[in-house]
Amino acid sequence: MRVTPNNTWPVLALLTLLLMPVVASAQGGIPRTAPVVAKADSDSVAATITPSTTDTAVSSRDRSFFGRIRNSALGQLYIKGGVCMHPLLLCAIIGLVLIVERLWTLSRARTNTRKLMLEVTEALRTEGPDAALQMCQRSRGPIAAIMHAGLLRAERGPEAVEKAINSAGAIEMAHLERGLLALASVSNVAPLLGFLGTVTGMIAAFAAIAAAEQVSAKLVAKGIEEALITTAAGLMIAVPVSAFYSYFVLQIDRFVLEMEEASADLVDELIDLDRPSRPNGRPPLSRS
Repeated sequence: MRVTPNNTWPVLALLTLLLMPVVASAQGGIPRTAPVVAKADSDSVAATITPSTTDTAVSSRDRSFFGRIRNSALGQLYIKGGVCMHPLLLCAIIGLVLIVERLWTLSRARTNTRKLMLEVTEALRTEGPDAALQMCQRSRGPIAAIMHAGLLRAERGPEAVEKAINSAGAIEMAHLERGLLALASVSNVAPLLGFLGTVTGMIAAFAAIAAAEQVSAKLVAKGIEEALITTAAGLMIAVPVSAFYSYFVLQIDRFVLEMEEASADLVDELIDLDRPSRPNGRPPLSRS
């Protein structure tokens, strides 16, 4: 049938009646699905906002000084080492402080003994004991200290001088050896603490084995790792501390040898200066 302008209206009416249910169903579905989509969008936005805020707080903590230390390789090893790492850290701090203090003290005590002895002898021969005393006061170190103590007793004779030098030498030795006992204790205690951590780690490993029904390598790895970390930490502390202790002992022995040589030279010089004055009736090494 040919469609004419007169019969187009029934066709349009029929098409309208057929399409109205489809349009109505489509328009009715929009309100039902829109809230779901909106809810999903709000949930996704909340889910997007919440992790970002948490990540920002975590990242700010990680960027702090202690956070960087905790996340570093040494920090992770310290955490895995267990409770025995705390006394080991204390031993490391004490050892470091004592080493720095002894290095500073011994470096200040070091002096040119030969040059000092020549200057004191020259002043003693030309200007007397007072000039030699001033020379010792201007110098630092144990050598100058014992020579100063001996020159203060120069008027009382060589025996008094030698006694004063011995007393001053004992005092200077005590100052030089200060802190060495604590340093030796650190070098002895640190490996023992490491071995204690080894024992506690193995105890934890065997306890995990006893509590588990099926034994696996991952089960005992934590305890074995703790044992090895504490042992390594104790040895890493003890080895340099023992090396510095031996170095300090050698330095102190050198100071002792120099003090003995300087005291012997001073006593001999005072005896030589005292001999020609006695026939004239003058007191020995009087400060006239």
